Amino acid sequence: HWLEFTKSIAKQMKSQPPFTMCLRVKFYPPDPAALKEEITRYLVFLQVKRDLYHGRLLCKTSDAALLAAYILQAEIGDYDPGKHPDGYSSKFQFFPKHSEKLERRIAEIHKTELIGQSPETSELNFLQKAQMLETYGVDPHPCKDVSGNPAFLAFTPFGFTVLQGNRRVHFLKWEEVTKLKFEAKTFHIYANQKEDKKIILTYFAPTPEACKHLWKCGVENQAFYKLEKSSQVRTVSSSNLFFKGSRFRYSGKVAKEVMEQSAKIKRDPPEIHRAGMVPSRSCPSITHGPRLTSVPRTRRRAVHISIMEVSLGTMRCFLWTGKAGYLTSNPLDA
Repeated sequence: HWLEFTKSIAKQMKSQPPFTMCLRVKFYPPDPAALKEEITRYLVFLQVKRDLYHGRLLCKTSDAALLAAYILQAEIGDYDPGKHPDGYSSKFQFFPKHSEKLERRIAEIHKTELIGQSPETSELNFLQKAQMLETYGVDPHPCKDVSGNPAFLAFTPFGFTVLQGNRRVHFLKWEEVTKLKFEAKTFHIYANQKEDKKIILTYFAPTPEACKHLWKCGVENQAFYKLEKSSQVRTVSSSNLFFKGSRFRYSGKVAKEVMEQSAKIKRDPPEIHRAGMVPSRSCPSITHGPRLTSVPRTRRRAVHISIMEVSLGTMRCFLWTGKAGYLTSNPLDA
């Protein structure tokens, strides 16, 4: 869950301390190349790489091999036979699981096609390839359709999508979605498509709380990606009947405003300390950003603060509590 930064964090925590919080991206850029600063693209790269590892970013084998090869090139550099013996790509975990054939293909691309690419170039190529995939930027919510079949509802920079298995069964652009509504565990999506074709999609969340969370996420994503200005944001209700039910208002800048503000940033580019990959299947450290194990204890907090200060000019970042499953957000725009 994402915590609302307008409310007390203590009131939103449902579990007992200690709380573990992690920084991650909530709103993915529709075009990562448009991000002005390299540090911001790097943090988005870390997030999408994590999505790939956790199976959120689905892709066919050929795309998977290329994405993994970009990660290798960005994090270990050019292939060097003295440093990279046969089977070197098998020491790294890019996906939840993969075959030896795919590992060989990853190494082949890394050895032959990406030589000379700088980390910045490889990261940008990775993001540009990832943004073309149907599951780029998804935050999947488990539901069931009217027939009882499992499905995942997700909101992307481009619209609302429904996934069943590894297949996208519905996609609605944000400008087509006219209303999001929930009642108990039932979630409705109203949309107008071409030739005034009106459709209503209905799904069922596991619990009323999960359904309300799904609705809030949808309201936030639609406001962020669809609106031209934050002044256009309105309080929405989960019901049309005398405003019964929940009411919610998105807080913060919208995507267009964030990108416009980003373009006005004038400062020396912040220094980036990239992390090297940890060759271990049992410890998927490639998904957790920069490793700070070598940083003295007295400096670790300073390093974290530095990352937060320099990375937030062109994107909105949020903190996630791994134990409680909640996040706290800040409009961290420079």
